[in-house]
Amino acid sequence: MAFAEVRQYQPGDDIRSIDWRVTARRQSPHTKLYEEERERPVLLLCDLGPSLFFASTGAYKQVRSAQLVGILAWLALWSGDQVGGIVFNGRELTVQRPARRKKSVLRLLDTIARQQRVAREEQDLPPAKDTVADLDTALQEARRVAHTGSRIFVVSDFLNITPDTSRLLGSLARHNTVSALRVIDPLELKLPDSGRFAIAGEDGPVWFDSSNPRFQQAYAQRVRQHTAALTECFRTAGVQPASVMTGDQPALVLQTLLGPRGHIG
Repeated sequence: MAFAEVRQYQPGDDIRSIDWRVTARRQSPHTKLYEEERERPVLLLCDLGPSLFFASTGAYKQVRSAQLVGILAWLALWSGDQVGGIVFNGRELTVQRPARRKKSVLRLLDTIARQQRVAREEQDLPPAKDTVADLDTALQEARRVAHTGSRIFVVSDFLNITPDTSRLLGSLARHNTVSALRVIDPLELKLPDSGRFAIAGEDGPVWFDSSNPRFQQAYAQRVRQHTAALTECFRTAGVQPASVMTGDQPALVLQTLLGPRGHIG
């Protein structure tokens, strides 16, 4: 049984459930109400795609994504919930249906570790047409796997959203509680004021001069456009957004999001 609320005592209530502290404070009998705990499926979507293989500070976005999903998986299991997940890295997508077993969490973590170990050469190759494993594909799979009333966390950088992303998130949120955890690197929000920098690209390093005013303006405009599109995507879909920076400690961010007791509600 789980605590639900405290209300004023009514005839027929079990006197053993009287909350004496509240009774003393309010000078009238109050009793505690409990409800039966029920297992709730928790589905964790973990994006390990190529765009997450990046960081200018802290850890790779891919690492933060894996850490967030790992912590959430253990919290859900300890809360008595069923745990499942969908792990995808651009080339491979693995679906694991929710189950209330420690082996289920360990299998999910093993899948994350295996997909993280994909050779860099394979990451750089374009996926075959029949093996696309992007965010929209994962959301489609989540809609097929998730039972009504599930708690769903989508962990991604959401850099590659499409016009379908909002619709897919919205279809999940209509019958489930959905949170979107966006993993961000500071460099994706604002360039340094000056200096020459190199970023790895498909054809080798790409150099840019952040002191160039036109480049700064174009970059800032692109950031604003993507931020606005993502905000509208989450708003239209009706999901709960939160952000995690690559320099943040995932456990502290989740403590702020879930509360000090780490309850996945």
